[in-house]
Amino acid sequence: MRDSSIKHYQLFDALHHDSLLAMSFLNEICGRYPEAISFAPGRPLEDDFNHELLSQYLETYIDYLRRKLNYSEREIARVLFQYGKTSGIIQPLIARHLANDEGIIADPDDIVVTVGAQEAMLITLRVFCTSTRDVVLVPEPCYVGIVGAARLLDITIVPVKETHGTLEVKSVAEACESARKEGLNPVLLYLVPGYANPSGVCLSLEARLALLRYVSEHKLYILEDNPYGLFAREGSATVATLKSLDSEKRVIYVGSFSKTCFPGARIGYLYADQHVEGFAGGKRISDVFSSVKSMLTVNTPPIAQAVIGGMLLQSDCRLTTRNRRNIKRYSDNLLTLAKALHDNFSDASDLSREVNWNLPDGGFFTVVNVPFLANAAALERSAQRFGILWTPMQDFYLEKGGERSLRLSSSLLSGEEIQQGIKRFKEFVISEVALQQHQ
Repeated sequence: MRDSSIKHYQLFDALHHDSLLAMSFLNEICGRYPEAISFAPGRPLEDDFNHELLSQYLETYIDYLRRKLNYSEREIARVLFQYGKTSGIIQPLIARHLANDEGIIADPDDIVVTVGAQEAMLITLRVFCTSTRDVVLVPEPCYVGIVGAARLLDITIVPVKETHGTLEVKSVAEACESARKEGLNPVLLYLVPGYANPSGVCLSLEARLALLRYVSEHKLYILEDNPYGLFAREGSATVATLKSLDSEKRVIYVGSFSKTCFPGARIGYLYADQHVEGFAGGKRISDVFSSVKSMLTVNTPPIAQAVIGGMLLQSDCRLTTRNRRNIKRYSDNLLTLAKALHDNFSDASDLSREVNWNLPDGGFFTVVNVPFLANAAALERSAQRFGILWTPMQDFYLEKGGERSLRLSSSLLSGEEIQQGIKRFKEFVISEVALQQHQ
């Protein structure tokens, strides 16, 4: 009988990369231990999730089409039921949100609505990396989504080490110089400048201005991904986005409503105000993005856009106001987590001296350094024996790094769950240290 199974070597090589396999394992282990206290997922709070509100958001957007834009009932039906514009239908509302919340004055025609931020990243990489020599610079540690998108497109990634809680121009310059010596051409620098996943790093205003000067002088572009920018910790100042500081048009801005509205809508967007020459579809880079998107997803579902549009309208396109309660909760959770870690690891023991952590100025994530290998095997023991889940930091490195660190996400938990979880976490740490000593 002929064997018709597909051999593993026949599949695209990127599918076998460690980071993709690690994320699959993390999802699988979370599914196997649903009762565990989970510091693993970077998800938003679910307190405001009410399916009855979805119809209200939709009706709000329909009323906007009817009363503000003077659409007929037939036109409204066509907007919601047909394919629609590739670039989207809610760009004017997104532009208002950017002006209100980010200080970014955007022409709606420069915005392309995407299926989440992930599609936005994939489109940008495809448009800007046109040669096998073109490479993308990423901070290390780095969000796995950009790494996965680049690998799926066979685009080379060059890591830039985060140092001293920031990304220094010197490190970017050294990475660029090293790449050029190998005959490569740095094109894009991917950044999450505000409370990055996984490290929690927030770049200072001085660091952002220095990076903008560097990319302008060296003809690079920055791909700014800003899912956590609104979530500054109480007492920490919000820093201006790179795009709002971008006088030379060197920044492409990726936005998402997954954290500020809800992830199930899968609505993100690209804002890019650069112009191009010689493109048949128009002079805006957003036209190029739309052309690529038309070959990926045709358009972003208009019903999902309409729901997000209704949410924006109900908050007067001010997501900082809409998220005021959640912003406080995320801030409180970061502080609760830091206090719980301090209370459990603050004595004079050797263990406490070897366990340390950062306290980010906002966002969802805290990094903990531990005196053992925080790998998949340790995570399995943590889930099975102690009912606690977390994310290995080594999954966020391109090659080596982060082996003795882990990421804790506090966004989805209550204060009581955080405190109970860190008590369990201490028991797990004690167990791992004892296991290491006996090996």
